Amino acid sequence: MDFELRAAREKLEREQRERKERAKARLERERKAKAEAQRRREAIEAAQRSKRIDAADALLKAEQQMEENLLLGKGVAFARTLEALPYDGYGDKVKLPPSCFTELSDQGALDKGPMHFRLSRMDASVPLGSDMTVGQEHGTTHSGVLEFTAREGSVELPPHVWSNLFSSDIVEVPLIEVRYVSLPKGTYAKLQPQGSGFSDIPNHKAVLETTLRKHATLSQGDIFTVYYGELCYKLRVLELKPASSVSILETDIEVDIEGHDSTLDSDTNQHVLIPLVLGKVESATVEEGMFNYYKFFIEDSTSAKIASGSMNIEVKVEAETSKGDTNVYVSKHPLVFPTQHRHDWSSHEIGSKILLLGGEDPTLVAGTYNIGVFGYKGSTKYHISVALKDINMKKASENATTSSQIDLDAVECRNCRHFISSRTILLHEAYCLRNNVLCQHDGCGVVLRREEAGSHVHCSRCGKAFHQGEIEKHMKVFHEPIHCPCGVILEKEEMVQHQATSCPLRLIACRFCGDMVQAGSTPLDARDRLKGLSEHESICGSRTAPCDSCGRAVMLKEMDIHIIAVHQKS
Repeated sequence: MDFELRAAREKLEREQRERKERAKARLERERKAKAEAQRRREAIEAAQRSKRIDAADALLKAEQQMEENLLLGKGVAFARTLEALPYDGYGDKVKLPPSCFTELSDQGALDKGPMHFRLSRMDASVPLGSDMTVGQEHGTTHSGVLEFTAREGSVELPPHVWSNLFSSDIVEVPLIEVRYVSLPKGTYAKLQPQGSGFSDIPNHKAVLETTLRKHATLSQGDIFTVYYGELCYKLRVLELKPASSVSILETDIEVDIEGHDSTLDSDTNQHVLIPLVLGKVESATVEEGMFNYYKFFIEDSTSAKIASGSMNIEVKVEAETSKGDTNVYVSKHPLVFPTQHRHDWSSHEIGSKILLLGGEDPTLVAGTYNIGVFGYKGSTKYHISVALKDINMKKASENATTSSQIDLDAVECRNCRHFISSRTILLHEAYCLRNNVLCQHDGCGVVLRREEAGSHVHCSRCGKAFHQGEIEKHMKVFHEPIHCPCGVILEKEEMVQHQATSCPLRLIACRFCGDMVQAGSTPLDARDRLKGLSEHESICGSRTAPCDSCGRAVMLKEMDIHIIAVHQKS
């Protein structure tokens, strides 16, 4: 009986302990649940409070950004983050999407004159909807706008703008910030060529002016390219006034050109003209397929003597090595760097060469002349000199020798066709028939030694006479078909004439802008064709300028007619 009561009491106590433990566990769970709920409420309140603070900060930043945009744009607030795409063009004008035109037009930007934009490179990881100020800015430049035809979400950049923003970096998604700004008109610019040779361009300031006409802005630190025919020169903007970024539209700007950066000379393949002193010998080495260029100057007094025929110019190139060979090309302004197909005088003989310029040539006027030594074969070491030669003494001695040799009873030799004194004609003919032979090629008639006759050959194309070792070079230089960039295929002599007179891609000095430009095809206006204007000059001459006498705006190509017709009496 006691055993059963004790077992029942233990069971009751065990059940009470279990109930107490379950109640205690339930109370602990409830306490933890209340604490977790309280923590969640506090977290939610903190998050909401942080969002309200962030929203207030974002609103403040937006208001500050709007004020800055209005200040920079003088009342126009425009900023977009767009994907940059390259396009082939000149200058610094970009292409924007049509929606930008609508937004700018609504704010009255079109009424404020030419539009300028600040372009800032953004970190590609920044999403389009985020605040643009948090992106990492890698480069900044300024530009104008060409047209509003780009696809939505993108901006098209010309090579000048692209190279200043991205340099040589490879960017998967190039994003830039385009912001409307108002720039002051520039009054002063200091530029520095990034290599030598720019100062060798004739009238290089006019060439620079023509290049800057294609730009709307300049930014300090930017590098832009000046093209002179097929040559290009890079110039860095060192200093600008009155600000570090200026507008160069409809303004007169003073330009200073610093000395070129000599540290970049080894990194550029740009041609350089080496000055030659008359009568002094210079030595150099030219590699196959490469050019060495020189220049010399002819004064007015010397030019007059050359024009009268009493003096000529001797360009002499003496080669030291027998394995190599060169060609020599000479030109005058406006052709700065003569080539195989663009030159005024040339020499293609094997070995050493002497090129004589003169003989009452009317094109030999005072000025700068340029020489190109081309490495035709192998590496050639040579000595080059330019000298003035008096030809009056030479002519006098030749005349005296000729008159002394002419005999009144001279007889023509049946073999060599020379006139020999009748007293010695039999002895001469016996010797001449044994040792000399007359070239039978039509129009040649050269008297040759019998042992030399085998090496005397004529070109099958032009009929000119050469030594056997020279005919291969002659055929390659003069008769190998040459492809002109305009599509014409001609031989060398015809190609030189074609590129000098009729090729639409030939370089001419524009009589209106002074720049070296491609001539283009025949102008459409018949009056321009009668004036001898090229296509470029027809377009360039259509620009107007005020007449110095009456102030009336007249087209440049009609200014001479206007002066004669209106101001002839005055």
